[in-house]
Amino acid sequence: MSETVIRCEGLTKYYGKSRGIEDLTFEVRPGQVYGFLGPNGAGKTTTIRCLLSMLRPTGGKAYLFDQEVGVDGQELRRRIGYVAGDVSLFEKQTGQWMIDYISGLRGGPGSSTRELCERLQFDPRRKVKELSKGNKQKLALVIALMHDPDLLILDEPTSGLDPLNQQVVFDIIEERTTAGATLFLSSHILSEVERVCERVAIIRAGTVVAEESVETLLTRALRTVVVTFTEPVTDAMIQGIPGTTSVERVGEYGLTATIASDIDGAVRAIMQKPIKDIQIEHATLEAVFLQYYGHIEGEVGQ
Repeated sequence: MSETVIRCEGLTKYYGKSRGIEDLTFEVRPGQVYGFLGPNGAGKTTTIRCLLSMLRPTGGKAYLFDQEVGVDGQELRRRIGYVAGDVSLFEKQTGQWMIDYISGLRGGPGSSTRELCERLQFDPRRKVKELSKGNKQKLALVIALMHDPDLLILDEPTSGLDPLNQQVVFDIIEERTTAGATLFLSSHILSEVERVCERVAIIRAGTVVAEESVETLLTRALRTVVVTFTEPVTDAMIQGIPGTTSVERVGEYGLTATIASDIDGAVRAIMQKPIKDIQIEHATLEAVFLQYYGHIEGEVGQ
């Protein structure tokens, strides 16, 4: 078994003078479910295209299954299932034609084709140009998964799907990863990433700014504490809570505090006064994401 399924070492891609990605270094191990997060323009798609040798990097190296990625990696790509963020299909052909065509390129029919069509409720007899965005996405998923690949590289895999079909997709993904497949998931739907991923990298302006297990990342994140006291809240009570980024009154007897560090010290300070009720909410992955990005707009990249 490979030591790593994906490995990037200083991977860099420039489009002329414009930055795509810069000095990207991370690795994904066999069987791992890895989330790759970032807003539009952060460099997610550029990274994936370099991994699949659709783009030649300006610098650094990328490896799949411990083999350096190159233009001659046909056998390597047969082990991969890929769903692009911008699905492109032959509009004049039927879904079945697309399935047969890709199967031929891979050297044989996919063993899971019929099952996937049934579970996703996809009719392959219709022409692509007649399909809705959701059904085009289903076709892309069937093509990516039908040969039971060792590595799934999925860029916004549930785009255009209704909630029921989104659930089916993630059920299928969970079954594949449980059976040993590795998943590299790029998505804006942070609740889904939090649900399925073991480890995440957050990419900003073409550079990884954080890489942690989901559990560790959430542990280090903000908490929101909502407290109701049995006596009116005073200024001294608000000012005496350590590790907070903001504290606000809620009516006469309550307050809401956002705690960035020293959760133990903050709770101890709060409990110096008689409490009627207290709630501590752990940050979602979305809140963690916003910690790294704030209100950044207009980033350059692909």
